[in-house]
Amino acid sequence: MGKRFIIYGFAGLCMEVFFVGFLSLLKGDFNMVGHTSIWMFPVYGSAVLLEYVHEYLRPFSIIVRGGIYTLLIFMAEFFSGWIFQNVLGVYPWDYTGSPFSVYGLIRLDYAPAWFLVGLIFEKLHDRLISAELLRD
Repeated sequence: MGKRFIIYGFAGLCMEVFFVGFLSLLKGDFNMVGHTSIWMFPVYGSAVLLEYVHEYLRPFSIIVRGGIYTLLIFMAEFFSGWIFQNVLGVYPWDYTGSPFSVYGLIRLDYAPAWFLVGLIFEKLHDRLISAELLRD
């Protein structure tokens, strides 16, 4: 599980940097500077827990799977954000300025992105199975 935690952590960080850079392009910044926080590594690494959900959801449609991943990711983002802010006193993200924000911890307009991220991690899980990287 440790190797997969690291793989998911780095994959998440890379996706976030790409996403933030793409959003900057949409705002007219052709430098496309992307960034993240190292605090996000354990959050993305915890996607290793989605492997169990993925195995259960295999027979379901892509819409059902993506929807469930979206809900689970929103829950993880909300609770990890709450812990970061209220226990650790750090703010790796703060969505308070968004009209789609829920307590500044999640943004409902990010649902399509989380839908895709869940499916991307599902494909990564399948690749790890085929490469036999699921054993630690």
